[in-house]
Amino acid sequence: MIRYTLKRFLSLCISLAVASLLIFFVIEIAPGDPASFMLGINAQPDTVAALRAELGLDVPKFERYLAWAQGMLTGDFGMSYTYRTPVSQMVADRLWVSLPLALFALALSTLIALPAGIYAAARRGKTGDVAVMSATQLGVAIPNFWFAMMLVLIFAIKLRWFAGGGFAGWNKGLGAVIWSLTLPAISLALPQAAILARVMRSALLDVMNEDFMRTARAKGLTTTQTLWKHGLRNALIPVLTIIGLQFSFLLAGGIIIEQVFYLPGLGRLVFQAISARDLIVVESVVMLLVFAVIVVNFAVDLAYAAVDPRLRART
Repeated sequence: MIRYTLKRFLSLCISLAVASLLIFFVIEIAPGDPASFMLGINAQPDTVAALRAELGLDVPKFERYLAWAQGMLTGDFGMSYTYRTPVSQMVADRLWVSLPLALFALALSTLIALPAGIYAAARRGKTGDVAVMSATQLGVAIPNFWFAMMLVLIFAIKLRWFAGGGFAGWNKGLGAVIWSLTLPAISLALPQAAILARVMRSALLDVMNEDFMRTARAKGLTTTQTLWKHGLRNALIPVLTIIGLQFSFLLAGGIIIEQVFYLPGLGRLVFQAISARDLIVVESVVMLLVFAVIVVNFAVDLAYAAVDPRLRART
């Protein structure tokens, strides 16, 4: 297990190094100069040059990359061009919105999808299976931003059960935070739950055709008992993959939902930074999100090894 973990950790480090290079230089070569954008089209060249020097944009790109990468390792993400505040502080403030939203949505998605997928697999070809698969097909097809607007219309405007936008703030208590994040979390969770339920069902159906499952049924276990006692653990590997990918998506891909609900999260911060050509904020937030994706995949790989010891034996 130690050798397997070390190999995956080395792969993680290489992925992070390559990702940092790509993120920095792809964003840096994008058209538009932050200093010129901030000063406007009528700015004098010497004024633009002075601002570039103040922002550190006159330093060669590779030197800026090395300084930025070194700062990322120590938690210093640099200074925002637009707000003139530490990027790490901006990220920390927004992370306390995006991370709970992603975890809330992932919990809802998992709690909905796993029982639904197991139920459908246990009743393959029956009415319950058809109903679950029809619901998941609808969940995959509906855009989450349209679904979010419908939730606001019904539960915030008509029924007034939940907040229609904004973030209550942690100083008002956990209940207020959950109340303000419920509709955004449902908007993110249901489409992901539809995907996860279909994967859960397919994985279980594949496992149920294995020899060890037929042997268990031949010993007198019912289909449901065989599924719960022997099939579920062996079907978890593809499910774990999807759960890991979904968490990464929910953390990094909630920009549209954050816009709909006017949530001050990381997605909204990236959107604002791109609009203002605040490159250091864009680079840092995107790198942080990539780091989250890679670390989650690393955790999923370790979970694979815990679920299926055969993976450890191959290394």
